[in-house]
Amino acid sequence: MHVYRGVTFSLVLSATRRCCINRPPPFSSLPHLPSIPLSTSPSLAMANVCTKLTGTVRSVRLFQIDGFRLVTKTMSREECLTFRWNVDGYDWEILCYPASDFDRVQLKLMFLSEARTGSVRASLGCLLVHPRKLHNFPHKEETVTHVFMRPKDCSAKVSLVDPSSLPVPASLKDDYLTVQCTITIIKELPEAAKTVPVPPSNLHRHLGELLRSRTGSDITFDISGESFAAHKNILAARSPVLIAEFFGNMREARVGRVVIEDMEAAVFKSMLHFIYTDTVPELDRKLEVVATMAQHLLAASDRYGLDRLKVICEGKLAGRITVGTAATTLALAEQHNCSHLKAKCVEFIVSTPAILDAVVATEGYKHLEASCPAALTSIVISMRGRKN
Repeated sequence: MHVYRGVTFSLVLSATRRCCINRPPPFSSLPHLPSIPLSTSPSLAMANVCTKLTGTVRSVRLFQIDGFRLVTKTMSREECLTFRWNVDGYDWEILCYPASDFDRVQLKLMFLSEARTGSVRASLGCLLVHPRKLHNFPHKEETVTHVFMRPKDCSAKVSLVDPSSLPVPASLKDDYLTVQCTITIIKELPEAAKTVPVPPSNLHRHLGELLRSRTGSDITFDISGESFAAHKNILAARSPVLIAEFFGNMREARVGRVVIEDMEAAVFKSMLHFIYTDTVPELDRKLEVVATMAQHLLAASDRYGLDRLKVICEGKLAGRITVGTAATTLALAEQHNCSHLKAKCVEFIVSTPAILDAVVATEGYKHLEASCPAALTSIVISMRGRKN
């Protein structure tokens, strides 16, 4: 579920189909046809030698915009609502422009992955489900096709409906827009048939098991009464700081045990799991737990030069700023040079006078004043910019 300026934007249905290229659209039904003996149908008699040249993968989802009239009046023509899903192993993003240049709801499809065979041929179909047009004019699916070559490639926009052609909702509860989106990908089958299918990489699973089993470990970390066994070569390959510690002239290069006193055991364990598997399961949990862990992991990743983990934590925190966390997160962003996160915190703090007053009243703001007075300058400059 997405929320934009208090407006709920949610996916409400998902269905994926794999089909031949001549398969009918989703939700359609065909009359039952009587069987025809093979002897009376030459074309059917030859079906056993038919070669498919292409196939398709189709995924259908409904999405809903609550408070649709408020959205069209408050969003600019350049702003859009987005949501993602995965079809045939590729990540896609649909961008919806409720207030476009042509006063029509428009949507387009963005490709977010690397093409496995040089390009991906796909189409986006959009069908208005609710509300019905004035005078009950029938809705039809609008479609755009595109050949996607690289990440961030976009299709042309699909013009769906003029909001002025829609009836005024009877109540606020009825003020929503529902659109059925269909992504269809054309698959070229013969080339795939010539090659041996390669399973997806499971290196991260093997390394995760190696960490769990401690097999061949040659270094132990002692943190807050807990011990963690690891492998110097793997740690060094992932962290420029650790390669210097283990294979440079530092003392740790000659010892098999390291004591870390300024980090919580749970944070170090999560960081170690990321080093081995490139995943952070702890950041997919409840809001409060995620925010706290992300703050600690951001500091740890900056300390050990784990740039990707640092960006992941920065993104999690940027999307979960609250009155209670804004000041401490801003201090963290200032201390660890996270410009994107810093800008998001400042934007949230000065968004309304009420939020600014609430943040200033928190203990986190007192910590911000004491530890990062430079961050306060950013708040003041941003406030002046809004007044002007």
